[in-house]
Amino acid sequence: MANQFAKIVLFGLLLSGIAFAEDEKAQDEEEKAPDWSVETLTGNWGGTRSSLYEKGVTVELTHKSDFLENSSGGIQRGSVWLANSEIAVNMDMDKLAGWGATTVFIQYHVQHGDQTKKFNEVYVGSFAGVDNIETGTNTGQFYQAWLQKNSADDKLSLLAGLYAVDSEFYVTDTSGLFIQPPYGMSAEMAPTGQNGPPVFPLGALAVRVKYASSGFYAQGVLTDGVPGNPNNSHGTHIRLDKGDGTLAVVELGYNTSEEGKSFNKTAVGLWSYSARANDLIDVDALGNPIRRSDQGFYFLAERTLRAEQDDPAQGLSGFVRFGAASKDIDRGDPGLADGEPTVDQSGSLGLIYQGLFDGRDDDTAGIAVTTSHASTKYRDAQLALGNVADSSETVVEVTYRAQLKPWLAVQPLVQRIINPNMDTTLRDAWVAGMRLEVAF
Repeated sequence: MANQFAKIVLFGLLLSGIAFAEDEKAQDEEEKAPDWSVETLTGNWGGTRSSLYEKGVTVELTHKSDFLENSSGGIQRGSVWLANSEIAVNMDMDKLAGWGATTVFIQYHVQHGDQTKKFNEVYVGSFAGVDNIETGTNTGQFYQAWLQKNSADDKLSLLAGLYAVDSEFYVTDTSGLFIQPPYGMSAEMAPTGQNGPPVFPLGALAVRVKYASSGFYAQGVLTDGVPGNPNNSHGTHIRLDKGDGTLAVVELGYNTSEEGKSFNKTAVGLWSYSARANDLIDVDALGNPIRRSDQGFYFLAERTLRAEQDDPAQGLSGFVRFGAASKDIDRGDPGLADGEPTVDQSGSLGLIYQGLFDGRDDDTAGIAVTTSHASTKYRDAQLALGNVADSSETVVEVTYRAQLKPWLAVQPLVQRIINPNMDTTLRDAWVAGMRLEVAF
C-alpha cells in the first residue's frame, strides 16, 4: 500500500504541480537551439528534435562504457566491462501547458555489461570504490522525476518528486572528470543511512527549496531516508515504509562560476538522518546496541587557477573537499573483505587542465587524490574480532579525456588504491581502464 501511495503522490506532483499564485515574467530571449547534427551521433531525427525543442521539450540520450582491469594487488586480478545508458527529458511547462516558470525533469537509466561481476567487490576491494557507474545489478530504473517551480525572478525555486541529492548538494563540477566514486558523492557520506543517500543509481522522494541572489545561495532538501528497496535492486521502487525516517541536507554557498568558462564556488553543508543507527560497540543494560544520530558536515571549494589568455575556458582549475560523519555508527557489511569501515572523515583534492596540448582545446587532463579515515571505534571493533585495520585508504586517479567529436569522448585512466578497505591483508592495487562516452 505504501508503495502504491508513493507512486500516486509522485504522479500527482508531476502532472498537477505545486502551484504558485503569480505568473512569472517571460524570458527576454529564447535560448539558442542546440545543433544536434554536430553535437549528437543521431542528429535531428528528421526534424523531430527541433519540433520538440520549440514546444519546450529537450531529449538527451547518452551511453558510457567502462573497460577496467585490476592488474595487481587488491583481492585478485581481473577485468570487466561496465555500461550505463540514459535518457533525460527536460520539459519547459510554460511552453507546453502555460505553467509559468515551471520545469519537469525525468531521467531513466539502464545499467548493463558485466555489472553482476561486482568488479570492486571481487577484484579490488576498495572502500571508496573504483567506478562511478558500477552498481552490481543489470537493471533499468527511474533515477529522477521531479517538478520545479521558480518565483521572485527565478531567485527562489521549489522542487518536489524523485530526486538525487548529489545533483545539487556537495557538488564540485571540476571533480566530475574523474571516474572513481568519491569525486561525485564523497566517501564519508556515500555509505550512510540504511541504503545510502539518494545518489546514483537511486533517487528518493524529496522536497527541495533554494534561494540564490548575487552569487550567494542557500538550499535545503528533505528526502525519504531509505531510497529504493534495500532487498531488491532491480527496477524502480518508490517506498515510504515505517521506520525509513528522513534525510535532511542544508547547504550555504557562494557560486559565480560560468558554465564552460570559469569556476568559482565555495560552500558548507550539514546533513542528518532522523532515524538512529546502531553503535559499533556500545550497548545498553539489556545488551542491545545503543542508538546514535547519523549526521555530518562538509566543506568544498573550486577555482579557476589559471585561465589561458585567448580562451578563458581553457586553463588550470582545482577543487578541494572535506567531510566528517558520525564516528560510532555500524555501517554493516556490503560484502567486502572485512565489512565496510566506519569512516569518520574524508578529504579530496584535484587539478584539471583543459586544452593542455595545442590543437586539443576540448580535451581535459586531471589528477586527483582522496583519503578516507577509519574511526578509532571501528578499528577497536576490528581488534575485538581479531582483525587489524589500517587507519586510512588513499585512492589516486590520473586521467585524460579526449574529445574526439562533440558527441564522442574517450578517457583512459590509471588508479592507485593504497590500503584497500583499510584491510591489512590486501596489497595496494593498480587499476587501468578506459571510458567511452557517446551522446546520441
